[in-house]
Amino acid sequence: MNRFFLLFAVWLTVSVSVNAQIKYYDAAKFPILGKISEKTETRYERLPAKLKNVTRPPVWSLGKNTAGLAVRFCTNSTKIAVRWELLNDNTMDHMAMTGIKGLDLYCLEGDVWTYVNTARPQKNGKKQEYVVIADMEKKEREFMLFLPLYDGITSLEIGIDSFAAQITPPKVALPVVGKPIVAYGTSILQGGCASRPGMVYTNILMRRLNREFINLGFSGNGQLDYEIAETMADCDASLYILDFMPNVTLQQIKEKTEHFFEIIRNKRPDTPILFVENPIYPPSRFRKVSSEDIKQRNLALHGIFTKLRLKGEKNVWLLSSQSMIGNDGEATVDGIHLTDLGFMRYADYLRPEIEGFLNGH
Repeated sequence: MNRFFLLFAVWLTVSVSVNAQIKYYDAAKFPILGKISEKTETRYERLPAKLKNVTRPPVWSLGKNTAGLAVRFCTNSTKIAVRWELLNDNTMDHMAMTGIKGLDLYCLEGDVWTYVNTARPQKNGKKQEYVVIADMEKKEREFMLFLPLYDGITSLEIGIDSFAAQITPPKVALPVVGKPIVAYGTSILQGGCASRPGMVYTNILMRRLNREFINLGFSGNGQLDYEIAETMADCDASLYILDFMPNVTLQQIKEKTEHFFEIIRNKRPDTPILFVENPIYPPSRFRKVSSEDIKQRNLALHGIFTKLRLKGEKNVWLLSSQSMIGNDGEATVDGIHLTDLGFMRYADYLRPEIEGFLNGH
């Protein structure tokens, strides 16, 4: 037999054998984290159905991306597989497929979430299947599965050993749900351009702080839409993070920021609200116009923050972006969107601020 065909036959036999030992369960049986509302058009999306004909079409479409969503479960299986169907089968020229439409599996060890592996899209096409981990010791473990950042999914199944293994809802209440941290912003918040879903900064912080985060990042469209502020205000959050600056013009900052804030504040008078400055992008040191634009927009945000403080707002804060992603120019993939290094730095920068708010600042 030709060596190629012999190797192919061996691979096919192993593949069939592995798949034959997997039993799939609908992930809808298990709790999902990161949703601001349960009243969505389908299970795996971020915006409530009532916004379908209210918000701008690109915002609605991006709301169907599953950035920040995660499924929690417990199993004693020696292997875990996933089978998922994508909504769009998106691709981009500056972001890894694993980040756009892959899934990330983490295991709880004590109270620390440890990376297991990534479910990698294997081909072009909406239907995907991947054995994430095999050959584990058979014992009960808690898992969290992060969903794609820049695509949606229409179905999701979790596969375990077909014999003598069980899968159940989580038995450990981590991350803590209830009074989540709600973050609103742009493509960076949504996850551009993390190499895999676990590396967007809200997911990093959800693991590190063991608190539920809600990711309302809308690529290119974090433009202070008031209905999004109303949706945020409907959620009893422990903290609101307003990280929209890369998507707004100087005029939008001046005309819309205060009203966006007031929509949240009127319904949540005591909840801390944190404004985040526009990051200082590496190319701005070479681009005079870009550097001046960022400076002027950040100054405008400072002006609004000062105005709110003078009006008596005590639970509003402003975070400088100075050194947020480091000063070596190595934190982005294209001068704007973050690499995993950039997201780690972003998370490290935000973490002490968030812990301060959770501990009463």
